[in-house]
Amino acid sequence: VQLQASGGGLVQAGGSLRLSCAASGRTPSNYGMGWFRQAPGKEREFVAAINWSGGSTYYADSVKGRFTISRDNAKNTVYLQMNSLKPEDTAVYYCAVSSWYGRLYSDYKYDYWGQGTLVTVSS
Repeated sequence: VQLQASGGGLVQAGGSLRLSCAASGRTPSNYGMGWFRQAPGKEREFVAAINWSGGSTYYADSVKGRFTISRDNAKNTVYLQMNSLKPEDTAVYYCAVSSWYGRLYSDYKYDYWGQGTLVTVSS
C-alpha cells in the first residue's frame, strides 16, 4: 500500500489548509484512515481518524471544532480540513491506513504510513 499526502504549506495563524492523502495498491478491506503529526522535537501524536463508511470520526482534543476529517472511497482518498490554524499546529502531518475496527487513536493500529507533508503556521 502506498500513501501520497499533499496540501501542506505555509499559512498565517487563523488561516486554513486542506490536506489530502491518496491510497493505492492492495489496501485492506474496509480500512480506516487517520492523520498524525509530529512537531520538531516532539513525539508523533494522533490528530484525527475515520472509519471505512465515514460514519465514525475521532479527533484529538487539541483539534476538535477546528479540523474535519472526511473520505472519498471512490478515490481512496482521505482529507483533513484544517481551519483556525494556530502556530502550535506546525508539524509534519502523516496519513495512515488501518485494518482495525473501532477507535483508531493509537498508532500501533495503523499498518501503512505516508511520507508526510509539512504544515507551517506563522504567528
